[in-house]
Amino acid sequence: MTPTADICDGYGDEVRVLEGSFASYGGATSFSGPISTLAVFEDNSKVRDALEEAGSGRVLVIAGGGSTRCALVGGNIGQLADDNGWAGILVDGCVRDVGELRGTTIGIRARGTSPRRSVKSDAGERDVRVTVGGVEVSPGMWLWADEDGIVVADRNLEE
Repeated sequence: MTPTADICDGYGDEVRVLEGSFASYGGATSFSGPISTLAVFEDNSKVRDALEEAGSGRVLVIAGGGSTRCALVGGNIGQLADDNGWAGILVDGCVRDVGELRGTTIGIRARGTSPRRSVKSDAGERDVRVTVGGVEVSPGMWLWADEDGIVVADRNLEE
């Protein structure tokens, strides 16, 4: 994977950088892939549904409103994503079971942690335009994440 700094240097305004801090919780410190999105708030039902699918190297971007009241991804869901071939998960919200998440081979970034689980009322929308880190993100865009930050572009810049 090309480092995010090199992507920014090489592609300028074609790349958008997500604002704010997202800590790394997965086993991989860098990851990239085409984006699939979820818009949810304190309900991870659709997160599990999405990650039960074959990931095929995709990155699930979860627009969780930045809530710190509960976790949208935990150890079982992280392992499910790993088993199903997802490259990574980006959570605009919290995760839990950090020790288990670090045991996966995928990248997982989130705003923080919360030991409380989410509700499960099947609320939210899949593969819609969302805003995360001050950047509009749509399904099919590409995301790169590493120690320097997280960037998105309308297309795969590594082809």
